[in-house]
Amino acid sequence: MLAGHYTRTGVGSFAAIGDTCRHKGLGRRGTTVVDDDLKRELIENLLVRRLPLLRQATGLPVVFGGAVRHGRAGTSRLVINQLFGTLTQSLNGLVVPGGRGLGGTAIKRGSPFLVNDYATNKAITHDYDRIVVDHERLTSIFAFPIKLDGQVGGVIYGAVRGDTPIGQVALRHAGVVAKKLENELDGLIRRPAPIQSPDVKAALSDLTALIRTTDDPGLRDKLARIHRQLGGEPLAPASGTVLTAREVDALRLVALGASNAEAAQRLGLSPETVKAYLRSAMRKLEVHNRTAAVHAARTAGIL
Repeated sequence: MLAGHYTRTGVGSFAAIGDTCRHKGLGRRGTTVVDDDLKRELIENLLVRRLPLLRQATGLPVVFGGAVRHGRAGTSRLVINQLFGTLTQSLNGLVVPGGRGLGGTAIKRGSPFLVNDYATNKAITHDYDRIVVDHERLTSIFAFPIKLDGQVGGVIYGAVRGDTPIGQVALRHAGVVAKKLENELDGLIRRPAPIQSPDVKAALSDLTALIRTTDDPGLRDKLARIHRQLGGEPLAPASGTVLTAREVDALRLVALGASNAEAAQRLGLSPETVKAYLRSAMRKLEVHNRTAAVHAARTAGIL
């Protein structure tokens, strides 16, 4: 069976999921220039909430997805890390470069793509057959790119097992969910931050001073979190420390409890490269271990 394109339809937006963008420094007074790391974090957070809706709307047993990382010279790679209905964890952490497999094809073309028999389809590469066909036993699969600021920021998939292909009704419903997800992301990024009263600004200033002066790392982390939740601007590093995007990526995963090997898998890097990024971050933050680096980065407003 042949692969086919599907044009998304439907408009609308979900209810806002809170002040995520404002707390992360996004969407301030309509600003549309957003850090790529924060875009990915926002997309991944939304996928956790919205992929179950995709599953419900389409009636498909398997849905999954992830955010896209864009590199230099127009390169892109999808990291799949949200799974619902899969038989194994084989897809979790899978890195898909643009142009490879089904999702990479959707990224490269910038449009949805459907295959009715993944194993035999000639319109895609078959780098991932061992996982998709052997481990998950998936047959008919679609991939919808999620666009943000004219660029593919994520991909959502729906799939079935067995001989019955995905029907047009399920595709239409998937298109509606994809479009709504795009609209929601766009709205979150562009939502202006509320104007802070003088009293709130003064309180945030006092809180910043406490964060800077306390010697208790645990208390410092809690105060920094409260500062962000109250809508405070990210705290500038007291020492002027600047970390690269990769160093921040590595620290963010460490903060979530990932080992070096797990962080390497999520980032599509070797464990040695991740260790190098962490060592560089620790040196800049003037600490001697990963845990201390996370504390220092949080206190400085980097994480």
